[in-house]
Amino acid sequence: MTDPILSIRGLTVDLPPRADRAHAVEGLTLEIQPREIVCIVGESGSGKSITAFTTMGLLPRALTPSAGEVIFEGRDLLKLSPGAHAKLRGSRMAMIFQEPMSALNPCYTVGDQIEEMFESHTDLPRAERRARTMRLLEEVRLPEPERIYSSYPHQLSGGQRQRIVIAMALALDPALLIADEPTTALDLSTQAQILHLLKELREKHSAGIMFVTHDFDVVAEIADRVVVMQHGRIVEQGTAEEVLNRPRHPYTRLLIDAVPRRTRAVHASLDGRPEVLRVEGLNKTYHVKGTMFRASRTVAACRDIRFSVRRGETLGIVGESGSGKSTLVKCLIRLEDPDSGSVWVGADDIAAYSRRALHRFRKQIQIVFQDPYGSLNPRRTIGDQLVEGPVNFGENRAEAMERARELMRIVRLDPEVLNRYPNQFSGGQRQRICIARALMVGPKVLIADEAVSALDVSVQKEVLKLLNEIRDRMGLTVLFITHDLRVAAQVCDNLIVMQDGEIVERGSVDAVFGAPSHPYTRKLLDAQPGQGWVVPDTSKLPPAPDLAPGARSLA
Repeated sequence: MTDPILSIRGLTVDLPPRADRAHAVEGLTLEIQPREIVCIVGESGSGKSITAFTTMGLLPRALTPSAGEVIFEGRDLLKLSPGAHAKLRGSRMAMIFQEPMSALNPCYTVGDQIEEMFESHTDLPRAERRARTMRLLEEVRLPEPERIYSSYPHQLSGGQRQRIVIAMALALDPALLIADEPTTALDLSTQAQILHLLKELREKHSAGIMFVTHDFDVVAEIADRVVVMQHGRIVEQGTAEEVLNRPRHPYTRLLIDAVPRRTRAVHASLDGRPEVLRVEGLNKTYHVKGTMFRASRTVAACRDIRFSVRRGETLGIVGESGSGKSTLVKCLIRLEDPDSGSVWVGADDIAAYSRRALHRFRKQIQIVFQDPYGSLNPRRTIGDQLVEGPVNFGENRAEAMERARELMRIVRLDPEVLNRYPNQFSGGQRQRICIARALMVGPKVLIADEAVSALDVSVQKEVLKLLNEIRDRMGLTVLFITHDLRVAAQVCDNLIVMQDGEIVERGSVDAVFGAPSHPYTRKLLDAQPGQGWVVPDTSKLPPAPDLAPGARSLA
């Protein structure tokens, strides 16, 4: 057997003194072989990212490695000076971060940013740096490399930006590649392309890959081995086949039980329910100015969109980035004015209202965004942010605060938290707060825009259950925008599939997923990772070993 590329032995990373536990990572031991993909899974706070940042030498100052070894190419990384560790970063080890827009400098072209890797670690002349950069752009399968080379990050799609980050990571042919949730924000087709690309690059460059994720479909698609972490400890590890199909530790079983099934959940009949939202002939066109490398063009973001939704119905909207989902949502809530068409909420066509007349109808449609961290003001208490909407509509602050307390109970949070700030909550708790804020003005329609895609599977399951309960309790109509087809199957009654600004397929979840009629829908279904993996019913597996909480399994 070949020597491992990375060998972590008994790693312990201490938390600050007043943290809720002593260690971010405790006694962690794992190895990564050449051409091996090891997926590390677990909830937020389990120590996944801390393990990756420790290996890369990117730990925050407040966190301190206190025990263990991190052996890479014969050297203990924990004993290296910051300068020596920095020389390894980018040259022998590299990292792909979750959010490519944050990882790239908006002020420099992507060509300059990739070339900087060569400039920092080699003595190559500029012409050779450019030639290698162009080869990397081709290797990660970016179209029009010359145009991409001269583009700024904001001029590229999310999938293209992620490929740029991968190209930067591969620039100097590293032996170890660490990918921290690199596909979380990507649509299915782009996600499938990135996963396929990583597998190809693993073979071509003989690199070992540490892949941090909470998506078990991605694990089933890409992993050779799986490491499960909880509270900073490894509780189970083994081959992907063993861990995914015969999980032994109760925590692993809990995570797998939280993965949405592809079978549709049972919903109440919608027959006879009144129509709440109707969209007729909605169109929106953007005119994009030309550049040196691209002519001016017109983009039809929404073309003759028509659908209706009944009270208590959840309508799923699925499609790739650029399909028109976000533009449709912006037109529905009048953040964008449609070029033509109607948006009827009850008897009111809000698409025809002036901005002034629209104000009193804003409360009819509310939205919950994807990022619960960016949706809340860090400088204001939760209570202040919840009552802001009703107060703006003329409601008494004391009455609004009383309703905020009631909504806290509905979303299963203690009303006392209204005096706290957003940084005192987990991601799942923040998303519950965002849901409560959207409900404060009593909307008829609630839009959930990728509202659970950034959450751990266990938290995701709780939020989805909460959304269903609130919909049934309050008689809400829900538009659920998602790229996760498992999630859509669980929460939606009907679906519309969008491509290039048009609705190409619509129908019940069973009809669309069971017998898709449009080639694009079939393409989306085929792009779902983990196609060969059926989520096991852990209640039918043999009893798990009697392990203490946090103990390592024997796998």
